[in-house]
Amino acid sequence: MTGPEKGAVLVPGGSPPKRTSKAAPHFTGRAAVLAIVLCGIALSLAYPVREYISQRRQIDQLLAQGAQIKLQRQRLESERKLLHSPVYVAQQARDRLHMCLPTQMCYEIIGDAVKPKDVAARIAQAPWYARLWSSVQQANAAQDAARAEPARRHHVTRTHHGSGAHRA
Repeated sequence: MTGPEKGAVLVPGGSPPKRTSKAAPHFTGRAAVLAIVLCGIALSLAYPVREYISQRRQIDQLLAQGAQIKLQRQRLESERKLLHSPVYVAQQARDRLHMCLPTQMCYEIIGDAVKPKDVAARIAQAPWYARLWSSVQQANAAQDAARAEPARRHHVTRTHHGSGAHRA
């Protein structure tokens, strides 16, 4: 042994010297400063970017809302034009209020007319097997009625209202 080598450790007791190497640090001072600068830049940009994204989202929502309002306005404008049309108003008076002009002949059906909504509600409440049996009975009744009286007609009572209003 010529002398202690650089980085060698002498151990008393005759054992050979062990070599230890000084490991280079993973982070240098420059890398630490660079990391701090990058974190500072990222943190300083995070809030403006988040605000930009939220404002773009708000702008998109407002544009969609504006389009919906425009469609609703167009629909209301067309309805306003219809309501100012005398032909449409007269049609609605005939359909909804059952009114007729003095020169018209009005007809009124008298009898036990079952409303389709009532029948649908009653059928929907019944269990499936009752609905099935009911449909079989209706089909059978329709076939029997068609065979028994083919010339039978539905009678309509004719009434004339000279005042133009519907009378119950």
